[in-house]
Amino acid sequence: MKKLGKNNKVLIIAEAGINHNGNLKIAKKLIDVCKNIGADAVKFQTFKAENVISKFATKLNYQKNKRSDKQSQLEMLKSFELSDKEFLKLKKYCEKKKIIFMSTPKDLESAEFLNKIKMKIFKIGSGEANNYELINKISNFNKKTIISTGMCTLDEVKKIYKIFKGKKKKNLCLLHCTSLYPCPSDECNLSAIITMKNFFDVDIGFSDHTIGIDASIGAVALGSRIIEKHITLDKKMKGPDHKASLDPVEFEILIKKIRLMERMIGNPQKKPTQNEKKNIKLIRRGLVYKEDLAPGYTLRRSDIQIKRPMLALKPDDLPKVIGKKLRNKVYKDQPIILKHFK
Repeated sequence: MKKLGKNNKVLIIAEAGINHNGNLKIAKKLIDVCKNIGADAVKFQTFKAENVISKFATKLNYQKNKRSDKQSQLEMLKSFELSDKEFLKLKKYCEKKKIIFMSTPKDLESAEFLNKIKMKIFKIGSGEANNYELINKISNFNKKTIISTGMCTLDEVKKIYKIFKGKKKKNLCLLHCTSLYPCPSDECNLSAIITMKNFFDVDIGFSDHTIGIDASIGAVALGSRIIEKHITLDKKMKGPDHKASLDPVEFEILIKKIRLMERMIGNPQKKPTQNEKKNIKLIRRGLVYKEDLAPGYTLRRSDIQIKRPMLALKPDDLPKVIGKKLRNKVYKDQPIILKHFK
């Protein structure tokens, strides 16, 4: 999964989800915005509502317009459906705009459709993390597959990981996620990213449901290779996900901050940078004489000072010169070199 993002950078997925409100024109506007602000991919959700939600499912609190809202989840989800033809148009539009098209299949039929239209990267949401039939189906497509793990225990994540054993493992990426909308800061648990990196030999990312951009930037600092965050054209639009999404201006700032963090993370090797090397002699200290000294004098530790710049011998060279006799006269602040001694 190391080459998901361009030039091995963090893959930034703008989660359009259902924020198109079932309108193809809005979906295309979201693609335009995602391309313009520099996202790597724009992701939707593909489903047949009746295959996913029973008629008895009630809305979650964050999905309700108001407390008296009696609309079922099924009725709500139906209003956000796009047809297969519309998804094909969106994929082609993404190809035209040169941005990665992605969509989360919520059922087997949708997964098969997305594979048929040759979607390159699959995403499985947290709600399907224990839907092993769907996960197995998608694993057999032999495509890059990103799986969110909201609400999962480590043992449940291990079950997902085992499905991608052998050659399939190269296709898997796991996202840490907290399935709350929005997610409170004290339930974000970014440290789980480190735990997952230690347990699983695949790229680890972060699906961010918090308000703002700080969690995503922190996740990149902890080693996340993929960031997924909801985007909307306008937070005031009707629909369950708009309020917890970033608007285009906020999302563009997020992208810039992630790219800055990547540059700051840099190379994991602990060694001087090229520009540091230019300053080593000027900033570090070397050995110099404390006073003028005559030829034949036996040098003591008290005759030596450690000062900038480091023009000759280093502080750890002290044992090489203490107790040695001088050949010639030397002067205060003169850098000490081995040729000064008999």
